[in-house]
This record gives sequence, C-alpha cells and structure tokens, in this order.
Amino acid sequence: MAQVLEFKLPDLGEGLTEAEIVRWLVQVGDVVAVDQPVVEVETAKAMVEVPCPYGGVVTARFGEEGTELPVGAPLLTVAVGAPEDSPEGSGNVLVGYGTQAPAARRRRVRAGTAAADGQSRRPGTADAAPHARVAAPTPASASAPAEGPVPVISPLVRRLARDNDVDLRRLTGSGPDGLILRADVENALRTQAARAGTVAGQAATAPAGTAGERAATAPAGTAGERPAAAPRAGDGERIPLKGVRGAVADKLSRSRREIPDATCWVDADATELMRARTAMNATPGAKISLLALLARICTAALARFPELNSTVDTEAREIVRLDRVHLGFAAQTDRGLVVPVVRDAHTRDAESLTAEFARLTEAARTGTLTPGDLTGGTFTLNNYGVFGVDGSTPIVNHPEAAMLGVGRIVPKPWVHEGELAVRQVVQLSLTFDHRVCDGGTAGGFLRYVADCVEQPAVLLRTL
Repeated sequence: MAQVLEFKLPDLGEGLTEAEIVRWLVQVGDVVAVDQPVVEVETAKAMVEVPCPYGGVVTARFGEEGTELPVGAPLLTVAVGAPEDSPEGSGNVLVGYGTQAPAARRRRVRAGTAAADGQSRRPGTADAAPHARVAAPTPASASAPAEGPVPVISPLVRRLARDNDVDLRRLTGSGPDGLILRADVENALRTQAARAGTVAGQAATAPAGTAGERAATAPAGTAGERPAAAPRAGDGERIPLKGVRGAVADKLSRSRREIPDATCWVDADATELMRARTAMNATPGAKISLLALLARICTAALARFPELNSTVDTEAREIVRLDRVHLGFAAQTDRGLVVPVVRDAHTRDAESLTAEFARLTEAARTGTLTPGDLTGGTFTLNNYGVFGVDGSTPIVNHPEAAMLGVGRIVPKPWVHEGELAVRQVVQLSLTFDHRVCDGGTAGGFLRYVADCVEQPAVLLRTL
C-alpha cells in the first residue's frame, strides 16, 4: 500500500523565513522522481527551484502561484509506492487507490474564483488528488490557448495580468527566450484600451435606434457596458513590497536609519584608462571588461584605505575591519535591483574578474542567483553610468561601510597638459559611513581611484 508523505518548504538558507510560489512545475497526478524540481519560488534573495526528496505521485499541492508560504509550511504530498498493473479498463493506479477508471483532471482554480463544481477554494488549500495516477485530459477547443508553462518569471507580472484579465498565453514575450515582461502586459492593456475606445466611439456616433443608442440607454449593470469610474484619490495600482522588491526596500530603509552617510565626488579624465583597455583587448585571449578594471582599482584602493572595507558592530560599539574583499556590484534585472558578490576579489586579476562578473550577470538575468551569490559583500561598486547618468548619491549597502559610484564616460572639454582638449570624462562618487572614517580618509580613497583612472600606471606602481 502506498505511503503518502508530506514535503514541506525547506529552509533555503541565509536566514530566509518565507518564499513566494512563482510557478508550479508539476501537476496533481504527475509522477516525480527523487530530487526532481517541483516548484519555483522567489525568496528575498533569489529565484530558486525546489527539488522534492521523494519519488512517487503528487497527490496534493498547497498554495496557488503568488501565494507566500513560511518555511516549514506544506508544499505538496507524494504517494510513495510502486505502481502495479490493474485489470483492463482501470489503467495504472497506485496500490491502495482502487481500480476505478481515471477521473478527468480538475482545472486548477485561482484563489477567490469558483471551481467547476460550484465550490471555491481559499489560498493555501490543497488541490484535490485524483484517484488515478494518470488523468484523462479534456480536449481543448480550437480557440483555447495552448497548455504548458507560461514564460513569466516575475510574480508581479502575473498579478498585473491576473488583475486586468490579460491572458498571458496569448502574449508574445519581448524578453530573452520569449520571456514575458511587465512592458508586454502593459502594451496589451494599452491595446485593449484603444480597442475599447474605438468601439465606444462607434457606438456614440451610431444613428438613433441602433445598437449604439440601445447601449446608451441600457440599464446600469448590463454586462459589457460598465462605464469607467472617475479616478479617486488613492486609486491606482498597488504592488506588494515583498520578494526582491521588499528585501531591497527593507535594506535601504535600514541603511538610511542606521548609517550616518556622507558623499564626496570628483570628475576624472578616463581617456588613458579607455586606451589601456583597448590595448589589452587587442591581444589574443579573453577580453577585459571596464567593470573588471574598475574593480581592480577598487581592491587596490581598499588595500591602502582598509577603513572602508569594514562594518560596524553596533551592539559591541566596535568597527570591524575585514581582511578579505568580497566585492558586490549593482545589477538591474527584470526582478529588480540585485547585488551579486564576487568572492575574494582582491586575489583576482582582471581576466578572472571579467569572467566572474559575466557569470553572475547572466545568473542575475536568468534569475538563477543563489542566496550565497547575493550575501557577504564587504564593498559595493555601482556602475550607474549604464543608465546614461553622470552622478548619484548611492545608499550604502548595509552592513557595508562604503559604495563607489561610477557615472557614464562621455567626451567633454578638459584642460589636458595646459591646453583645452576633448577628453573622456567620468564622475566618481563615494558614499561612506562616517562612523568608520572621516572625510580625509574618504577623500584619499576617492582621489587614489581617480588617479588610477587618469593614469593606470599608478595602479601598476602600487601592486
């Protein structure tokens, strides 16, 4: 006889206490193998595929997509036991589940909507398990959208579509590999609104006695003829602060509350740095990224000014200077801002840094960063120049003590060797925790970085 085992949401590490169901990878009645991923969840750190430790048949799932579950809450149940052949007409069934003909798989219903049998389910309740292991699918009509996983990562995109009755299966994603982005849903909403406006305009200009007149005089509440309500104060889209967005909000708020930060900045002539990179990439071998060169400059500067590679222990009232540089770098993704961390950046050369930046950036883009990839940083490099801006006053990434910001590198008039010339100029800014050092130390760090940008040979002299 089969044994039904309950699989609970496991502890995903790094102090995480909850996760949001983004996408189920299995249905009730599916056969799963040991360590097969069964659900994709989003934590405050990363998107994670959760494998099931049991092999068998899924008999129940707990929670709809978009539901947030605490660690230890039931995810699904699995009937463990070898299936055996049954008499003709009964199909393959689990031992102890009878030999009735397979029942049609019931359509999954979202929270708050009615099921096909007139009953409703609340979020967090389990999908009912069919008696047979293999369910007989109901033939789809020609106009019905194709079954299969919808290429959507963000639960916010799913919620936006669900709240506005947008069928994601009918959209073509503009993201990588057809990924449906928020912009795709918003474009669909604009198209719907434009069509609705066209229909409304045609109805308004229809002759008396036509359907347009009848629609205008129809009683309130007639289906399909609801007038748009005037916007009121407080109306608009509400986006829950949870998942990655919530984690970012919490960390930035804590940083502003606890860290007395200050910012200093300087313009630097990056012409020679750009020439050095061009020369390096002209030789055979792996190409070096600009971010890797800036990272090398940062680690060299931190070796000279270790006060900025530190953290503050508020309970002990101590400054803890760290002997290893784990360099975080800000990366904007469809899921929000994340800060992957390059471990032991001070031991890496430019080629190794380039490769690691590329690996972590790709993982951030695809949502496969692990919690370990996003924690433990000691200093952050923020290249906001990719957004086309010159300067910023970054918020320190708590519990770190400083962040270096790099603006765009653009041609500007510059006095070079006593003459006015057009040079490649960049603005560098340093936001730092004023508890760990004073302005002189912060200024010395930033001036050293600027000197290395202007004359890369300075870096070679200090290695």
